[in-house]
Amino acid sequence: MAVQFLRKASVWIKKRKITLLAISCMGLFSTNLSYHLFPEQTFKLLHECWSGGQPAELSQKLYGVFQDVLQDTDVKSTNSYRAFAASGFLPVSAGIPWLPAGSLVGIPPNFDSTAEDKKGIVDHVVVINGKEVDWDSNEGIALKEALTFSLEAQKFAIAREIAYLRNGSPLASAIVAPACLAGTFLCGRVIKLHLGLSSGPMILRGLCNLITAAGGLMFYYLSYDAMTYHLDCKADRRAATVSKDYAKGGVEFYDKILSRNRILRGLMGKQGPKMYAPSGNLFPRYWFRMKYTPYTYRRDMIVNILRELQA
Repeated sequence: MAVQFLRKASVWIKKRKITLLAISCMGLFSTNLSYHLFPEQTFKLLHECWSGGQPAELSQKLYGVFQDVLQDTDVKSTNSYRAFAASGFLPVSAGIPWLPAGSLVGIPPNFDSTAEDKKGIVDHVVVINGKEVDWDSNEGIALKEALTFSLEAQKFAIAREIAYLRNGSPLASAIVAPACLAGTFLCGRVIKLHLGLSSGPMILRGLCNLITAAGGLMFYYLSYDAMTYHLDCKADRRAATVSKDYAKGGVEFYDKILSRNRILRGLMGKQGPKMYAPSGNLFPRYWFRMKYTPYTYRRDMIVNILRELQA
């Protein structure tokens, strides 16, 4: 009974290969793009900062900084970009600016902090390895310093999120998976035709499919990491070239991130070296993958941009 069912299913799938491939590709694309299509209903709920049981409101100061960045980056349709108070310590963003839902940029509360007033940091409880960070300890003081950004660094951080969205990065990132799936399918068919396996033994066809699928998966990982690297660098470059002040802010921004990560590496005990490299980069490699664009590379790239702007 089971064998007969599998045979019928196999015949049904063979007759509808292209249709199933198209549906699968569209499903992958839609899934990857879902929270960019509906950022208010998905992304914002996930990243929104709460205070006293209510969503926190973005301060007038940070709202003004956000508007200044929109003006500095020559954004014409400013209504397509909206800011909100985000949790965490770094800006986040989602959305597609030219769609009706627009895009959102989350600005963290520590951006309200200054060298004199760090309430945006110390008002938050940070727990590492089950222990609350003592902001008055040596590590706590160093962490506060690493989480305090100048106005130029804040503007750069917000500008790079806006640049990321303006570049169509969500679309470019979302298309990688369906493109690799379609490419793997087509390569599998070509290989089987070339080797004469289309009507060959089922075991050989299955082995060919398995090898092709493994190759396709590896190609997807490499392609996705390369796309992430390209989009991150493109957004950084676009934000840094706004002006010298933005470039200086970019250097400070990544210096502070690296400093923060080195501090966290020490505070997290055994887990620290698993997450952060000694330089402060996120742990760079998973076998053949590089899932994150190194912060050191991004900082050095902006240093070179700053030199060109100052020349």
